[in-house]
Amino acid sequence: MKILIIGSKGFIGTHTLKYFRGVEYDAYGCDVVVEYDDARYFQVDATNSSYDDIFTTHQFEACINCSGAASVPDSFAHPQRDFHLNSNNVFNLLEAIRKHNPSCKFINLSSAAVYGDPEHLPVSESSPSHPLSPYGWHKFYSEMICQEFVNFYNLKACSVRIFSAFGPGLRKQLFWDLYKKSKSDGNISLFGTGKESRDFIFIDDIVEGIHVVLRKGIFDGRNYNLASGIETTIQEASHEFYRGLEYKGKIEFQMNGRPGDPINWKADIQAIQALGFYPKVSFPEGVRNYIRWLHENA
Repeated sequence: MKILIIGSKGFIGTHTLKYFRGVEYDAYGCDVVVEYDDARYFQVDATNSSYDDIFTTHQFEACINCSGAASVPDSFAHPQRDFHLNSNNVFNLLEAIRKHNPSCKFINLSSAAVYGDPEHLPVSESSPSHPLSPYGWHKFYSEMICQEFVNFYNLKACSVRIFSAFGPGLRKQLFWDLYKKSKSDGNISLFGTGKESRDFIFIDDIVEGIHVVLRKGIFDGRNYNLASGIETTIQEASHEFYRGLEYKGKIEFQMNGRPGDPINWKADIQAIQALGFYPKVSFPEGVRNYIRWLHENA
């Protein structure tokens, strides 16, 4: 199968491209970064990304969109940029597919941020969407754009709502922040109370889940939760990480949250389980793998 990975230089995109080439797909990458050594790579303009040339010269059976901004605080500071990367870019992709490659399946990587603070846990795909940030809204818009192209142009598209991703190569968010703070003297200070919770999913399970959706998903504009289905508090996650890092300092919580941060997340993953996906990497194992990468690379 010939597939295209958009955002192939990012955290999830890098792992996704490597995975699909490893299982012998004819996988092409695409991003804004210059790449001289990969014949199956397209570079697009960061300020005015057009995909017409790509889909005119190549016919793909599937396109997986791993591109976009992934910072809630930055979406407050630069909402227009976040909109361009997370919403407008999806429209540009689907418009190019509509005009030049309408048989191409499209998987859009969305986010649990579309839920905001769920009224009930675990949160399912049918739960209301109440985003708490521009980032969450723009991911929600991207899902609506997929539905638009399905409804009016009969394209094949779906969205995968990824929860709290982590793993080797990730240089931001909770565990990277904990690692950087462990290098300084004194106690570690974190936002919140520590009782906030997330549904962490290791990167290897994410790419497996994307593969399952590609092979068995229904491309009618629907959404799939991609998570472990296990709720872990930030306090538990932080202590697990520092045990593995053998850091002896003390963690203090500031007791105040940040704008855009939800309180509790736990995903209902029955829909993607029905396709045959089951997470394989436990949270402690994932943390150990991430720490191993930190020691070797960071």
